[in-house]
Amino acid sequence: MITTNPFSQLSESIPSIVLQLFVLAMILLIIVGTFLDILHKKNVRYFFENIKKIKKSATKTLNKSEKTSVIFKTIKNDILTTSELNGKRRLAHLLGMYGTIIFWITSLIMIFCYINASSITPSVYPVMWHIGAIMTLIGGCWFWFFLRVDVVAEAYPWYRLTIADLFVLSLLITQSSGLMWSFFQYFQFTILNNLFLVFFIISNIILFGGVYWSKFAHMFYKPGAAIQKNLSEADGSRDNLPQPADVPKKYGLGMKREEPKHY
Repeated sequence: MITTNPFSQLSESIPSIVLQLFVLAMILLIIVGTFLDILHKKNVRYFFENIKKIKKSATKTLNKSEKTSVIFKTIKNDILTTSELNGKRRLAHLLGMYGTIIFWITSLIMIFCYINASSITPSVYPVMWHIGAIMTLIGGCWFWFFLRVDVVAEAYPWYRLTIADLFVLSLLITQSSGLMWSFFQYFQFTILNNLFLVFFIISNIILFGGVYWSKFAHMFYKPGAAIQKNLSEADGSRDNLPQPADVPKKYGLGMKREEPKHY
């Protein structure tokens, strides 16, 4: 099962062009949803206006090489390794993030390059597709059941749902239904195969069509915000914040009374 391209077998009943158009439609939904989110929240407008303001507070002018160095360090330390998180939360996030990236990239490769039943799909792609889905499920379920901020810090039940949960839940349903569809397709359980294929399609539409209402768009904002933050540290503007006090931090004994779990 794990070495079989499920999209190749699906092309025997659904024209390959339909599958490829579906993928393009999902990409279009991401673009439209993110654009509407930008118009509604005015994030980008605030971002560029803030850059103009803090440039006046800069104490140093960075040249191109210095800016490039800061950007690469940010990508390496903050974006690719999510250094803002710690411990279990960071590990769960990395599993979910890289699992999802692997799942999406291998899906694109198999759908656009090895979609025909006559084509031979290198086993590495379906293997990584399945591994990516499993990684996402491990990281996502770990986050959902044990690490969510409101559940851990505010004592809400794990089954409490808000609109912000749309991204995580639809992502988990997409990966799990994809795995089950692949499993039942391989063992030729037609009814269950078709059932989980429908779940897979619907969950993808919700995932990519719900960009405007979910936290999906933050994946595009956060890297830019992290880069700008580090650039402002390097040029001395510090986002117009005061310099840190040159004294030891004193929190008192209250910090030792409970395990830190408020993020």
